[in-house]
Amino acid sequence: MAKVLKKRPKPSIAYLFIAPWIIGFIAFTAFPLLYSLYLSFHKVSLTTEGIKTNYVSFENFQYAFTVDGVFMNYLIVFFRELLISVPIIIVFSLIIALLLNQKIRLRGLFRTIFFLPVIIASGPVLKELQDMGVTTIPSIEEVFIYSLASDNADQFIFGILLYVLDNIIMILWYSGVQILIFLAVLQKIDRQIYEAAMIDGASTWEIFWKVTLPSIFPMIVVNTIYTIVAYSIFSLNPIIEHIKVQMFELDTGFGYASALSWVYFVIIGLILILVFVIMNSQSKKRYAS
Repeated sequence: MAKVLKKRPKPSIAYLFIAPWIIGFIAFTAFPLLYSLYLSFHKVSLTTEGIKTNYVSFENFQYAFTVDGVFMNYLIVFFRELLISVPIIIVFSLIIALLLNQKIRLRGLFRTIFFLPVIIASGPVLKELQDMGVTTIPSIEEVFIYSLASDNADQFIFGILLYVLDNIIMILWYSGVQILIFLAVLQKIDRQIYEAAMIDGASTWEIFWKVTLPSIFPMIVVNTIYTIVAYSIFSLNPIIEHIKVQMFELDTGFGYASALSWVYFVIIGLILILVFVIMNSQSKKRYAS
């Protein structure tokens, strides 16, 4: 029998196809990123002759942590909101995905409705909605639980409750992509596993904890990381607004703004690594048990 010779694809052809992405990444991502790191160690001045830099070592970073109290205050407020908002978004997304996974009428319409905010959730649009008061629940101040939380806002639990009530619409606004991710993985779970669990006498609650939750736990990790990133880079984030303001200040400028950006980038990166390590260890414990 004659051997059929298979032609192996040339690597040069593959590189040719990915060349546009590589060029674009180097020109529009890698170079600006490294250049901003370079500027963070300099005092940058914009003159008629162009950009002039004066090396100042770590002075920009020292100024951020020791002098710029506004930046540090924004960081504290942001991390507190992140700690509260991310679990709420994940839980809400999972609940809605579980509901949309049921055989109900107009299921496709409901999926579209929950995903619509993702399409129009740009910074200017949300800014206009906030100014119009659309992102808050009407007359929520008249509810007893809101008054109770407002009177005890200095306490940790009531402070969290007050934040949730004030930002409930904005929190739900971030949930569209997470709902779709959860819905996709829920539809991939083999129905025979549920049938076997019901035959063994497992309740609905036990099926959720023993079957559904372990099956979707990897996507919980993905959604958590995605939510943190989306929450961190949102255009109305006060930290990003502060960096933009400092960029055009005469006393600070591009060098200090670059330093703030790198401080923020490193902190968010450490948070992502910490969340991934914690959730990954919990996943290993769950599978080991």
